Amino acid sequence: MIVEGNIVDIINRQIYFGQITVEAGKITEVSALDNERPGAPYLMPGFVDAHVHIESSMLTPAHFARLAVVHGTVGTVSDPHEIGNVLGVQGVEYMLEDAVQSPFHFAFGAPSCVPATSFETAGANIDASDIASLLARNDVYYLAEMMNYPGVIHNDEMVMQKLNIAREAGKPIDGHAPGLRGQQAATYFSHGITTDHECYQTDEAAEKLKLGVKILIREGSAAKNFEALIPLAKTHWQNMMFCSDDKHPDELVLGHINILVRRAIQDHGIGLFDALFMACIHPVLHYNMPVGLMQVGDNADFIKVKDLLNFEVLQTYLEGILVAENGVSLLPLPNSTIVNQFHASSIDSDQLALAIPPNCAQMKVIAAKGGQLITTALHMDILNQHTFFNADLERDVLKIVVYNRYASAQPAIALIHGFGLKHGAIASSVAHDSHNVIAVGTNDQDLAAAINEVVKHQGGVAACYGDHSEVLPLPVAGLMSNLDGYLVSEAYQKVDQMSKKQLGSTLDAPFMTLSFMALLVIPELKLSDKGLFDAQKFDFTRIWL
Repeated sequence: MIVEGNIVDIINRQIYFGQITVEAGKITEVSALDNERPGAPYLMPGFVDAHVHIESSMLTPAHFARLAVVHGTVGTVSDPHEIGNVLGVQGVEYMLEDAVQSPFHFAFGAPSCVPATSFETAGANIDASDIASLLARNDVYYLAEMMNYPGVIHNDEMVMQKLNIAREAGKPIDGHAPGLRGQQAATYFSHGITTDHECYQTDEAAEKLKLGVKILIREGSAAKNFEALIPLAKTHWQNMMFCSDDKHPDELVLGHINILVRRAIQDHGIGLFDALFMACIHPVLHYNMPVGLMQVGDNADFIKVKDLLNFEVLQTYLEGILVAENGVSLLPLPNSTIVNQFHASSIDSDQLALAIPPNCAQMKVIAAKGGQLITTALHMDILNQHTFFNADLERDVLKIVVYNRYASAQPAIALIHGFGLKHGAIASSVAHDSHNVIAVGTNDQDLAAAINEVVKHQGGVAACYGDHSEVLPLPVAGLMSNLDGYLVSEAYQKVDQMSKKQLGSTLDAPFMTLSFMALLVIPELKLSDKGLFDAQKFDFTRIWL
């Protein structure tokens, strides 16, 4: 096979018209025929997402690949941390096995923090011996994000074992250190941890770059840090990459890393080759991925784009096979099986009553913010001295519930601001990191109904208001669907639109934001199935003051 076009040689930073010869899935020749020809399409290496949890797309790996290749993505650095928290090593193996159905390049990591903390109920444990077994595999490329930064700083024995195993295996170690600065940051990264995708402030990222850390610019469905971090790419592009971290199916249908490259070049003046190095080359080199970089002897992984401004993807090739053309995926539908662990029973609205102790003047409220994983803690006056808390719609103070999905238990209840719901409730079994059922609502009846829809389907996302409900079942570990990604996207959009148009949420991505309200390792105030948690003190706290 011979493919012609303007060849974008990112490594040597040149463009010329030529042809690529492919035999048996490998590039055997790259020939220059002429100077760059205006109007001709461009051939270039494909895009790589440098950090993503495939599970957050609500699709299995092979289904994810069908959507991603349309946008010129040929590989991902994928942390199976979510399914690891539900099913342990079995969950990681599920992702590896499902991925084999696709020629897409998945660089999976070994989840380093399962469970993420001891302050929540997860479905499994991945210990140091499991990490050693996983990192011994050729299809596991790195130690995934080390979220237990207190354990690193204070030389926790188990954490040190996992870091040593990765170093001895010669595989990269991913970081996770939101807001960590100064000596604590220096100590954390001194243990061979090489990346951070959690920076949300420019000066924080600049400080970590000085420590030699590779900074990943994250723009996902919930956390959007692109605008804050992209200015640094003008001078630090050699040490930066692009990632999504978490990408819901409706957004994956619209675009992926190609959008970030376009924004970097058009809106922020990042040099063409600099942006493409971040998007196409750097992840491959850092994680030693078998993704071809359009050099002789490489796998024939490349894309054809209409121009180098909008990056409209005309064709995507994986190992010489045309897998997408003109917005249509040519990968066959995979057969994704179902695995799960879901033991919760239905709940009654009476179990969601939240008593207000006598003589309390204030309440501690989680303040959520769209586009960020971090929250703040609000201290708000209790205006109505009732025996039990009822939603304060005027001040947007609602109940938030986390309900153990692994064993029979009473729900944990707290208060939250920022969702803007005026009616009904939403619930999900996607709740980082342990993936218990999480819900926010305006009244106990709709809260119970939404939670019970998720329980009934043994996983899913649901919106309920009186007799009306929309549900997307997620039977694979309570995290993913085993159906065609485009159908999943349509179903998700229905639930998402109900949460906004009928229930009134003011968030751009209410379900993605909801999923992070149980993420205890991200400051400041979160809720686990065991209670309200102060991530700065790293301990439980109380609602009533």
